[in-house]
Amino acid sequence: MARVLMKGNEAMAEGAIRAGCRYYFGYPITPQNEVPAYFARRMPEVGGVFVQAESETASINMVYGAAAAGARAMTTTSSPGYSLMQEGVSYLAGARLPCVLANVQRGGPGLGNIAASQADYFQATKGGGHGDYHVLVLAPASVQEMMDLTMLAFDLADRYRVPALILSDGIVGQMVEPVELRDFVVPQVEKPWALTGAMGRSPNVVRSLWLDDEGVPRNNEWLQDTYETICSQEVRYEEFLTHDAEYLVVAYGSTGRMAKGAIRLARQQGWRVGLLRPITLWPFPYQILQTLSAQVKGILVCEMSAGQMVEDVALAVRGAIPVYFAGELGGRMFTDSKIFDRIVSMMKGGMQAWQPK
Repeated sequence: MARVLMKGNEAMAEGAIRAGCRYYFGYPITPQNEVPAYFARRMPEVGGVFVQAESETASINMVYGAAAAGARAMTTTSSPGYSLMQEGVSYLAGARLPCVLANVQRGGPGLGNIAASQADYFQATKGGGHGDYHVLVLAPASVQEMMDLTMLAFDLADRYRVPALILSDGIVGQMVEPVELRDFVVPQVEKPWALTGAMGRSPNVVRSLWLDDEGVPRNNEWLQDTYETICSQEVRYEEFLTHDAEYLVVAYGSTGRMAKGAIRLARQQGWRVGLLRPITLWPFPYQILQTLSAQVKGILVCEMSAGQMVEDVALAVRGAIPVYFAGELGGRMFTDSKIFDRIVSMMKGGMQAWQPK
């Protein structure tokens, strides 16, 4: 198995190609510009299509068209660009179209800066567009996971007929690490709903608009049943030294990497601290957090935001133990020493428990 050095953004693009993506539509924005650059070079080599769209709005609608024809299609962007795509994401969800999207997060609100952030959590997990919908959200913490989770995202999107989102950040997107270029067998997925021409069959219609009384309620019921199945089957997370933990840190993405270093420092002091790193942000790992809340005395949630995932952690714990929050804003990043200091403060009673705003 080949092992090469790659940037996270490049690994995501290569993972998509290995998963059978042959249609990529994108628009440049930092810190994800390596993704369209990589696709522009690789797509001609594999017989695929690369289009630099005139805007993020155009690219998400190009994905809609390719996905409606049954193709494995993808677009990528960073935070302001993903905001522009939200109407299209809602349309994709409403039309039950599988595709893969990626947001390499940067600081905000507004144009903000080009440094890494995790402040798009609500937008990603709660539905940034209108209506009752979700997208599957996968949060890589390494260059290898940028590749592997992208390949997984295409399979899950096809399996459930939903959009899947890779929610990365500027740190994971820009870092360089060794990556195993794993072989991937693209499954042959039947898509009888796709717009492939009506020769020998009745026409298909892909839409999110119904003008009769029952079309939209029935479509919503199908979506909610699908989401319930996803929640029961597709929750993913990593546990690190939780077996004997008295205190727990919860962090995802690049912050989860930093938290491991902080926990190693705490263990050197003889303190039993563990980490839960959510890999699926939707569906969120509520059940394991509820289970761990019966074991630990307190939970510290670390995010590069003003506090978003902490709400889901609090929902999981249901008030059984205190939940504490540590945030870094506007593109500032965590270090292991910063998280270690917050762990010490939590254990010694120097922090106030988090409260909803």
